[in-house]
Amino acid sequence: MALPSPNLDDRRFQQFVDDAKRYIQQRAPEWTDHNVSDPGVTLVETVAHMADQIVYRLNRVPEKNHLAFLDLVGITLFPPSAARTDVTFWLSAPQEEPIAVPVGTEVATMRTESEEAVVFATERELSVVPCELRHLLVQHRGEAAVERTHDLAEEEKDLLCFSESPDPGDCMLLGLTAAVPHCALALNLDSRVDGVGVDPRQPPLVWEAWTADGWQPCEVDRDGTGGLNRPGEVVLHVPGGHVLSRNAGQEAGWVRCRVTEPAPGQPFYTTSPTVRAAEAFTVGGTTSAVHAETVYDEALGESSGLPGQRLRLAHAPVVGDDPPVLLQTAEHDGWVDWRVVPHFAASGPDDRHVTLDATTGVIAFGPAVREPDGSLRQYGTVAPKGAPIRARRYRTGGGRAGNVARGAVQILRTSIPYVSEVVNREAARGGVDGETVEEAKVRAPITLRAQERAVTLRDYEELARRAAPETARITCLEGEEGEHGAYAVRVLVVPQAVADPGGRLRFEQLVPGDALLDRITRHLDERRLIGTRLAVGPPYYQGVTVVATVHAFRGADTDRVRRQAHDALYRHLDPLTGGADGRGWPFGRPVQAGEVFAVLQRVPGVELVDQVVLHPADPLTGKRGEATDRIDLSPPSLVFSFDHRVRVIGDGA
Repeated sequence: MALPSPNLDDRRFQQFVDDAKRYIQQRAPEWTDHNVSDPGVTLVETVAHMADQIVYRLNRVPEKNHLAFLDLVGITLFPPSAARTDVTFWLSAPQEEPIAVPVGTEVATMRTESEEAVVFATERELSVVPCELRHLLVQHRGEAAVERTHDLAEEEKDLLCFSESPDPGDCMLLGLTAAVPHCALALNLDSRVDGVGVDPRQPPLVWEAWTADGWQPCEVDRDGTGGLNRPGEVVLHVPGGHVLSRNAGQEAGWVRCRVTEPAPGQPFYTTSPTVRAAEAFTVGGTTSAVHAETVYDEALGESSGLPGQRLRLAHAPVVGDDPPVLLQTAEHDGWVDWRVVPHFAASGPDDRHVTLDATTGVIAFGPAVREPDGSLRQYGTVAPKGAPIRARRYRTGGGRAGNVARGAVQILRTSIPYVSEVVNREAARGGVDGETVEEAKVRAPITLRAQERAVTLRDYEELARRAAPETARITCLEGEEGEHGAYAVRVLVVPQAVADPGGRLRFEQLVPGDALLDRITRHLDERRLIGTRLAVGPPYYQGVTVVATVHAFRGADTDRVRRQAHDALYRHLDPLTGGADGRGWPFGRPVQAGEVFAVLQRVPGVELVDQVVLHPADPLTGKRGEATDRIDLSPPSLVFSFDHRVRVIGDGA
C-alpha cells in the first residue's frame, strides 16, 4: 500500500476562530462582545475561512508530489475496456438480394426512466446472403455420400434421413446454392413419421457446417421438428468460415445433420426419421458489436512545427482498436497517416509516430532530446508547420455499463432495409471501468517491485490482471506436483458473467474462452522464471443444491416469499458477487447449512426456517449427491448454485 502522507497542519476553521478570540482577550481586553453578530467577529471568521482553505491546499502538497513521482516512473491510468457481444439482425422476410449491414451500425438497449440507453456499434461488415436448397445427400457411417435430391423431388415419397436403423455417424447433408457465413439459416422440413424412439427435447443430433477448417458445429436457435420427428422449422446460426466445397461431385455450401453417440440414459433412434420436402433460406445474420460510438473526421487544429506538440481529442476515453485512433495530417501529397506507438524509444527522426493516452485522449508528437555531446536528437518526425491535423476515426466509450444481459439489445438505431429486429443472444462481457488514481497508487509499489517479472504468487495475479483486466476474478495457487509437475504455478481465471433476467448464472458463462486463456498464458509465459511451470485455466465449480422448508408469516404471499428466498440463495452462493462481503465466494471456503439458515431467516416474510439440507451437485450432468449439512471445497474450487428447492408453508398449509 502507499506510504501515509503527513498532515502538515491539522487546524480547522473553528480552531482558527477560537485562537483569534483568545488573542483578542489578551491584546484587546476592552473588546467584550464576541458574539457572531459583532462585525469584528464576522471579520475574524472571514480570515479563519481563508486560512482554512490555505491549510487544505497545503495538505495536498504530499499527494501532488506522490502523483508527480508516479508520472515520473511511468505509471499511467489504465483506460476502461469496452464490452463486446454478438448481435443478430433478423430479416422481416427472406430476400432475393444480399442485405448489407455496414461497419458502425448502431444498436442499443431500451431507454428507461432511470437508465440511459447503452449503445453498441458493429465491428465488421455483415452480408446476409440469400440461398436455396440445391442438393440433399445421405451418408451412412463408413460409406460414401449418396445423392438423393431426385428422390426428394418425387411427390408422396418419404426419404430416409439416415440408415434404416440409425448408427452414430450417419449424416443427412444439405447443399446450399451459396455459402452463408455468419448467417441465420432456416430449414423447413416436412416429415410424416412420428415417434421413432428419441426424446424430441433432447435428440442425439448435431448440426454442422463445412468451413475452411473442416466441419464446425452450428448453434441451433430453435428446432420445431423435435429431432426430425415432425414437420417444422430448424433455425441454425452458421459459423463464419462457411465456404463452398465439393461433396459427391457436387459443389455447394454444405450443412449436415449428424447422429451422435447417445449420452447415458438418452433415448436413441429405433428407426430413421424421414423427410418428404425441404427448403432452405436465410433469415438473418450475426456480427460482433462493441460498446462504443465511432467518431469520424474530428479536426484537432494545426501543427506548430515544434517537437513534443500535444493535442486532445474531444471525446475520451478511447476504446482500444487497431489502430486506436487514425491520425492524419494534410501535406502537399494529401492526407498522410500517422502510427500510434506505446513510446518513442525506437522512433527515428523520419518515423511518423505519435503516442496516445487512451484515458485522457491526449495525442503527443515526438520530442527532441539534447544528447551529452550537445547535439539534438529527434524521436519521431514533426508535422510541417501549419499542417491541418485530424482524427480520421476513433471510438469512445467502454466501462461496466456495457455489460448488459442477453436479450437487452433490442433497438436498431441505424435504419437498414428489410431488418425487422435485432437482439444479442448472449450477454455482453468485457466492460471494465477505467483505473482510478487511488487504484494506481496501490498498483505502483507492486509494479516497481515486480519490474514485469513474475516471482511470487501475487506477481502472477497482478500480471494476469494486467493482461486481462476484463476478468472478474483471478487467483494464483501453488500447483500440485502430481498433477502439474514440480515448481508449478496454477492461475485460476473466472470470466465476467452477466446474469440472465432473474439473476441466474448459467454454468457455461463461468467457463473462460480459449482466447482469454491464451492471452493470459502468453503474457505470463514471457515474464515467468525459467523452470517454473505454468497452468492457466478455470477453477473447479462445485455445484450446490439447497433444499429448505420455511414458514411464512400469517398473511404473507407464499409465492413472493419463495421467489425472494431463491434470490437470496443464488445471491449468497454466487461465485462472482456472493459470500459474506459480496465480492464473490472465497476459493476453497466450505458451504455449511448453518449460514444458509441465517440467509433464509433474513428473507422478508420468513417467520421460521424449519429445515435446510445441502446436496453436492454436478453442474454438467445435473446429478445430485447425498444430503449433508456441510460441503467441503478444495483450494482451487468455487461454489455454483444449482437448482435450489424451497418449500414455503403459509396459512393454508
